[in-house]
Amino acid sequence: MERFTDSELLELIVNDDNKAFTIIYNRYFHQLKRFVLRILKSPQLTEDIIQEVFILIWANRAKLTGVKSIKAYLFITARNRALDSLKAAFRSEVAMAEIIQKFIEQRNVIDDALLDKEYHIFLDKVLATLPDRSRQIFALCREQSKSYDEVADILGVSRNAVKNHMVLSMKILRTSVKQELGISLMLLLAWVFSR
Repeated sequence: MERFTDSELLELIVNDDNKAFTIIYNRYFHQLKRFVLRILKSPQLTEDIIQEVFILIWANRAKLTGVKSIKAYLFITARNRALDSLKAAFRSEVAMAEIIQKFIEQRNVIDDALLDKEYHIFLDKVLATLPDRSRQIFALCREQSKSYDEVADILGVSRNAVKNHMVLSMKILRTSVKQELGISLMLLLAWVFSR
């Protein structure tokens, strides 16, 4: 059975053959893992996604009759799951922190210097368009890592005022980053403020 083609194995899987499923799992697990890891940069999230993909394949095996290539189907499913996971991760601070940390750890030093300069110039340009108070609050919160309460005490304003200025700043930055750089604001800020 190890020598069976993907098409033959797929036909067996559709007919509930778990040995064929195990062979497909073993045949593509490591390739899928490398592929998803390049997207997510997180070994733990990658493992979870790969397991989800194979569980989904087995659970929906009866519907795989129209699939021409199990390999392509696996990679497309894995990519879609990984992208969905990234979207969810952007809403989860813990997962986002892990992704950002892995991103920072894997940067190329030479490319970093060039991107670092470009990103700082871009960020400075966008920040220059903010009102003075918003720019000042952004600098205290992001560049000096002060909490909203600390900034409120320093400037003699309410915590709510600090929050409102940060919401405005982040909205302007998010729009500019998306339109001009085509990347996520979180990645840009992680890059710039981790240097």
